Amino acid sequence: MHPILAFDIETVPDVQGIRLLNDLPADVDDADVVAFAQQQRRARTGNDFMQHHMHQVVAISCCMRWGQDKIHVGTIGETSDSEETMIAKFFDLIETHTPQLVSWNGGGFDLPVLHYRALIHGIPAARYWDTGDGDFGDSRDFKWNNYISRYHNRHCDLMDLLALYQPRASVPLDDMAKLCGFPGKLGMDGSKVWAAYHAGRLKDIRDYCETDAANTYLMYLRFRMMSGALDADEYEMEIKRLKNYLKTLAEEKTHWAEFCSEWK
Repeated sequence: MHPILAFDIETVPDVQGIRLLNDLPADVDDADVVAFAQQQRRARTGNDFMQHHMHQVVAISCCMRWGQDKIHVGTIGETSDSEETMIAKFFDLIETHTPQLVSWNGGGFDLPVLHYRALIHGIPAARYWDTGDGDFGDSRDFKWNNYISRYHNRHCDLMDLLALYQPRASVPLDDMAKLCGFPGKLGMDGSKVWAAYHAGRLKDIRDYCETDAANTYLMYLRFRMMSGALDADEYEMEIKRLKNYLKTLAEEKTHWAEFCSEWK
């Protein structure tokens, strides 16, 4: 089976970047720096959502399926890892396995954020950026199917695809997951991540990010059945594979215990 990598990221405002670009003194509290940037953003746009390059990545979670029966859900790196280390490890996965990337709004948010932050840190990602002119043996194939082009398949942004590339038709992952019988979001959403991070709850953020990656993978399985890539029996087998795997994690990890209990 060709590797499938469903992923999600969580971010907080880039405090150091805000200080640098606004020439704010080092003794201003981080919370006040963010409040200042959010006020500026609201004045310009009507909401306080930071531009993509001003998001610091604090978690990258993946649900990876490969081989005959291998599956793994987890967050890249350790809680002590820097943003640079996490992003480098993410692109290393792509470099090593060339997986099918799957996201929900990854083309609109997750990947552009990773692009800008990788650029800031100078992280190489030749395989990811290959559009047919690279040095890999099968590079020519990437001219017709690469990670960058919106209508190619190496990255499947499910939200974008299901909306037929019409922003006004986009819907939240949480809604669709629950409507399809999956758990959806549990206990946190993106608007609460900065407060949780500022309070030192990085583990909770990583746990939440993992459940989003799992929901994304479940939605992809559902889409593959709908599109004919899986028949009904294959779909049920893949669903059961993930559910059984998560039940083993639930024995020690409370967020998976909650996830499984909500999965009716």
